[in-house]
Amino acid sequence: MTAYKDQVQGRLKEVQGKIKEAAGKLMGNKELQAKGKAQKTRGKAQAKFGDVKQKLKATKKKATKKKATKKKAAKRKAAAKK
Repeated sequence: MTAYKDQVQGRLKEVQGKIKEAAGKLMGNKELQAKGKAQKTRGKAQAKFGDVKQKLKATKKKATKKKATKKKAAKRKAAAKK
């Protein structure tokens, strides 16, 4: 699953969990409230996982770009010596 999908689905689950939790409180249903809280927690975890995946991808892209720039500079330096 992509980072974006993890983020979106996680946040949707989080909202659904909040709704279930609120409905459980309103109706006095402890079981529904607990299920909502658990779903909200799983949603937060999935969204955070997506955030981390996105940050890693951005860091990797930045490192690759930096490495390519260093290679170009080394080639220019070598060509200048000739």
